[in-house]
Order: sequence, then C-alpha cells, then structure tokens
Amino acid sequence: MPIYTYFCKDCGEKFDLLLGVTSEKVELKCKKCGRKNIKKILSSFNVGNSGSSGPSCPSGTCPTGF
Repeated sequence: MPIYTYFCKDCGEKFDLLLGVTSEKVELKCKKCGRKNIKKILSSFNVGNSGSSGPSCPSGTCPTGF
C-alpha cells in the first residue's frame, strides 16, 4: 500500500497516511487538528536491493557489467 505525506495548511502538521487500494473512501484530514485543509507533498522513498549491504566482490575490483 502506498504511503502519502501530507501537510496541514491550518496547523502546520506534516504527517503520513497509508492508503489502500479499495473502494472505501478515506476521509483525508489532519491527524493533529482534524481539519481538511491539507495538501499532498512530495515525500522521500527508498529503493534498495535484496539483502546486500556492500560490494559483492571482496577485492572491490570485480567487473560490474550488469
């Protein structure tokens, strides 16, 4: 499910909402003040690989022709 970041124009709160892909309507309102004067903002995201935390070649000089 995608996570969206919102900013409340009334109280200045920045918060994330997890929105599923369903037919249910989710009421978009500030988690702090409850008002609906919110704006979706650009949020950061992370792209990673599957479990490797460093180079796969111990010497660091292996070819990387992927």
